[in-house]
Amino acid sequence: MSTPVNLLDLDLDGLTTWFESLGEKPFRARQVMRWVHREGCAEFDRMTDVAKALRARLAGQACVRAPAVMRDSVSVDGTRKWLLDVGGGNAVESVFIPEATRGTLCISTQAGCALDCAFCSTGKQGFNRNLATGEILGQLWLANRLLGAARDPQGDGGGEDERDNGRVISNVVLMGMGEPLANFDSVLVALRVMLDDYAYGLSRRRVTVSTSGIVPAMDRLREECPVALAVSLHAPDDALRDRLVPINRKYPLQALMAACARYLERAPRDFITFEYVMLDGVNDSDAHARQLLSLVRGLPCKFNLIPFNPFPDSPFRRSPQQRIQRFAGILVDAGIVTTVRRTRGEDVDAACGQLAGQVQDRTRRTVPIHASREAC
Repeated sequence: MSTPVNLLDLDLDGLTTWFESLGEKPFRARQVMRWVHREGCAEFDRMTDVAKALRARLAGQACVRAPAVMRDSVSVDGTRKWLLDVGGGNAVESVFIPEATRGTLCISTQAGCALDCAFCSTGKQGFNRNLATGEILGQLWLANRLLGAARDPQGDGGGEDERDNGRVISNVVLMGMGEPLANFDSVLVALRVMLDDYAYGLSRRRVTVSTSGIVPAMDRLREECPVALAVSLHAPDDALRDRLVPINRKYPLQALMAACARYLERAPRDFITFEYVMLDGVNDSDAHARQLLSLVRGLPCKFNLIPFNPFPDSPFRRSPQQRIQRFAGILVDAGIVTTVRRTRGEDVDAACGQLAGQVQDRTRRTVPIHASREAC
């Protein structure tokens, strides 16, 4: 028997094509997509408006398979982190961050990460493989069910904590383990399902892809599925960024800033968010802040300053709060919207930069980050 098709791997076009291969009408794809994603339903016999014969056929040829939960941790601040089994001895982490006006799910896109940013726990685990679309999208599908957000007709559904027109998860950020744009094809299909009105119907403004700066993939995202963009900047000059974010050796700041300007032509928001982790004595001086102002001059942007979250054997320390506020003040005084990210879920290692999961490191790299700039 052939391996069942995981319906979480398919966007509407893919699902339509698959149903057509079975001799079914295109409307069946829309029907089943609503059941799978809106209702959080994995049992075909419960899809009551689907023909009984088709339900039986689906049970034999398809499945709805999300990663299995290995551990479910809840922080004192309400942040919830799941460790998810993706096979082969690998596990990834997803984090839900509840707030008064929104609920944000942080999703992983790779088992480990090849980019090896100096301050990131995930990168120190090495890299094993890209996640499949169903493993990426399955994190959203699973979180909806576990949070009581899916309108499962035989489940609890409709939790009391709903916000944003009935959504528990109102925002999705691809900021978990891995570099999303190094897994472009799988991420693209997942994004299309997140935005699809037959599935989650999220606004492009409420779905954010974070990247360390893979310039060709940024341009491709701009053309194929422009959502909100966050760029992991972390340094104001090439020498320091080469050390902190090694992908900079291939795509230096001048190329990255030009790609950001191009992205804004199609972006759903009229600014780029720059993420900047605050490392004591490394990138947090007044001079660094003034260099940032020169770097982004003329580019509509906002800064999200991230207090460094420590992990074992890290050589870095978090910048003191007074230093962070002083740094932020220089940017704000120059007219740049600047926020300081409130650390969430630190007690369950769910804060930014702490996600580590469980990775069987094969040290394969999807992007040749150690090439010299002259060779690129």
